[in-house]
Amino acid sequence: MRSGRSDPIETRPGFSALLDRIESNGVRVVVVEDASRFARALVTQELGILALIERGVTVLTSSGDDLCHTEDEFKIAMRQIAGTFAQLEKTRLVRKLRAARERKRATGQKVEGRKSHAELNPGLVALARRLHRKDRQGNRRSLRNIAAELAAQGHVSAAGTALSPSIVRSLTSR
Repeated sequence: MRSGRSDPIETRPGFSALLDRIESNGVRVVVVEDASRFARALVTQELGILALIERGVTVLTSSGDDLCHTEDEFKIAMRQIAGTFAQLEKTRLVRKLRAARERKRATGQKVEGRKSHAELNPGLVALARRLHRKDRQGNRRSLRNIAAELAAQGHVSAAGTALSPSIVRSLTSR
């Protein structure tokens, strides 16, 4: 599972990699688009900035705002308020997307996951099923034989090879 900008600071692989890089090559300035791109959760943002300050690193936004070194309590408060609104916006977005997925799922539509072969290429599935039917003597072709026939008709894997028997099995099962 991919870590997000609201994950705890110690579990964020990108932040750990940043700290390793800083310690290995002496980086002293980190530039972020804005504070919300550094972290959307206020606590995560503040802990991350404090961790960088402890290492003597300055965090600047692309507009030139210094997120680390300021004696101006209003700038600190504004950074924290902006972090609060970024966290609020993330929460709203997550709720909105969840509701949209649930609405779509209620209609019986597929919501998540990769598209199946039946969705991507129904003709391939129909052909594989036709090739899998028993012949007049009651015999079936092997999955490898079906894969070879599919390849001969231009149905190959992304690598350009015949489909694997396990994929052919998934194509022919209902």
